[in-house]
Amino acid sequence: MMRRVVLAAALMAGALFAQPPNPTNGRKLFTRFGCYQCHQREAQGAAATGPRLGPHPIPFARFTRYVRQPTGQMPPYTIKVVKDAELADIYAFLESLPDPPAVKDIPLLNQ
Repeated sequence: MMRRVVLAAALMAGALFAQPPNPTNGRKLFTRFGCYQCHQREAQGAAATGPRLGPHPIPFARFTRYVRQPTGQMPPYTIKVVKDAELADIYAFLESLPDPPAVKDIPLLNQ
């Protein structure tokens, strides 16, 4: 619930969309735009390819700015490539990801 409040506030501050952000569509877009290739399928990231993006992404405004004008190895995704509403859906997907289980809850790690 708290994540949705944060997302809603961030989106209202940055842009208005015809439809509320859709995390299911965001997951599809995350795959379609190739985000998974560096950030992995569940946005958990990998040291050699790209940082973790979820389940607690950076604020939406910073996320958008970085996607549009990255400073690292990531190619820019301009508004011609990824519409603002699509970016909001991807962000909603990142926010919808569950927290990973605690180490104590993973039997193999507790042997």
